[in-house]
Amino acid sequence: QVELVESGGGLVQAGGSLRLSCAASLRIFRAYIMGWFRQAPGKEREFVGRIHSDGDTTYYPDSVKGRFTISRDNAKNTVYLQMNSLKPDDTAIYYCATGPGVMPTTPPLYWGQGTQVTVSS
Repeated sequence: QVELVESGGGLVQAGGSLRLSCAASLRIFRAYIMGWFRQAPGKEREFVGRIHSDGDTTYYPDSVKGRFTISRDNAKNTVYLQMNSLKPDDTAIYYCATGPGVMPTTPPLYWGQGTQVTVSS
């Protein structure tokens, strides 16, 4: 059974940092690229970044590049999203996602339940 479980969301002031975690079942963690998306109220879901199975190859859109970092711990089947210099515009529900293919071009097949991140000004 495929399972993605996020944690680490919460309330933080602008300029602060937060780290999200996503624990994945072993089969998908080793096989697929892991990624993060977010969705703010009234907005479309936005791709935040991905990390490949080698643990070294990452990709970020310009909106978060230089502020967000994705890493993975293969021993724990966990991927992390470190978010620094947070802005109120980063407020959203953050989702861990994965699947065959390279996101966001190929939409993920599996999604976590999401975790709320709120950045106050």
